[in-house]
Amino acid sequence: MPAATNKADLIAVCEKEFAKLDALIAPLTAKQAISPDSDNTSIKDVVAHRAHWIELFMGWYQDGMAGKAVCFPAPGYKWSELKHYNADLRQQQADMTWPDAIKALHRANKTLMTFLKAHSDGELYDGPMKGANNNWTPGRWAEAAGPSHYRSASKYIRQRLKSG
Repeated sequence: MPAATNKADLIAVCEKEFAKLDALIAPLTAKQAISPDSDNTSIKDVVAHRAHWIELFMGWYQDGMAGKAVCFPAPGYKWSELKHYNADLRQQQADMTWPDAIKALHRANKTLMTFLKAHSDGELYDGPMKGANNNWTPGRWAEAAGPSHYRSASKYIRQRLKSG
């Protein structure tokens, strides 16, 4: 799926992918959500992870706009250490309950949607995100943190539900 190139399309894809994910997780029991797969990852872990990455994006954007150094993906980690970062994140979120993971996802999506609606096409797509050190626009980063992550979470959850 090609990335959005304007605010209206970004908001639409965000709403669409969040609605799909939300409908998929709504009927799940806590038992289903916390059951680990063969890699010791649960649906709850995946949902909490998606909420966290929106928080990361918001921090990256704010730091870049403030002229601060932007730490990708997070302070003390490099992109090449993403698996390690995600494992550490799962450990940090280990005590998070299923209802809390859902609340975190809803809160993060609301934050993302508020951000998108508050920014113009130009602010989202006219140039690279400050501090990112690449050509991705704030809109592209937002899409990666939100709708793209929602889509991959939905795919994971469908596979888990299909496998039993």
